[in-house]
Amino acid sequence: MSIKDERPKVTVHRSPAERIAARKARAQLEPKPQRPSLRSVAMEMRLPLEVAGGVLSYLFAHRLPAGEGQPVLIYPGFLAGDGSTLLLRRVLEKLGYPTYGWDQGANLGPRHGVLSGCRDRLMAIADRHGQKVSLIGWSLGGVYAREMAKMLDDHVRQVVTMGSPFAGSPKATNAYRLFRLLSGHSVHDDPRLLERLREVPPVPTSSIYSRHDGVVHWHCSLQHPTPWSENIEVAASHLGMGFNPIALYVLADRLAQRERQWRPFARGGFRRLFFRDPPVLAPG
Repeated sequence: MSIKDERPKVTVHRSPAERIAARKARAQLEPKPQRPSLRSVAMEMRLPLEVAGGVLSYLFAHRLPAGEGQPVLIYPGFLAGDGSTLLLRRVLEKLGYPTYGWDQGANLGPRHGVLSGCRDRLMAIADRHGQKVSLIGWSLGGVYAREMAKMLDDHVRQVVTMGSPFAGSPKATNAYRLFRLLSGHSVHDDPRLLERLREVPPVPTSSIYSRHDGVVHWHCSLQHPTPWSENIEVAASHLGMGFNPIALYVLADRLAQRERQWRPFARGGFRRLFFRDPPVLAPG
């Protein structure tokens, strides 16, 4: 039996000056979103070198870890299309994976029909191959990959994201204003949506991030630890992460794991030279 609050409702009328003061007080209490530093933005100029490294990874793909050849669906970043993931797909194809682009043109945000298109394509690929699909998402594409895994976990084998802003404040990216303009969405003022985006998908999920990311602050790419989720740091730019040889190695290693035998990325041996332990986060 529920008990209703019988106290009378009181409406408090405040002057415009009082409302402004209250907003300022809340702003002081809430941590200000931290965007990537100017130094990180400048580091995005390494992109041509990373593209060259990606070409070398394609030429020497036979040296990368190989897996069981499951289908792989790749979601591009904000403002990018399937052309941006072409080299990545070619590297994975040389490793024996049937790869697919998202086939929706330039990624301008979750406009009408985008998520339903993502869902239909994932289901079609899973039906075509008769097995679960591994999802890779670059930047905003990683948010799509994570949400598809939550919606259709029985169709998804694992998720790997690269520099994806699924945690923290959306304002901690250098592309948020443009995202709001083109997508028509204002994510920062919807706490329930932000909390949902932070939730770890119910399938093995790896987040690749870089402290030198000049577009998305690296804190926005850290997921809370679970037995099936992890964070992996690489030295890469945001725009070049899908070409970076170290990031490609991590992708190949993650995809190479046998189904239902997922293990966190191992940093022992020579890997210690390239990969450091991620920050320790409290379970979410």
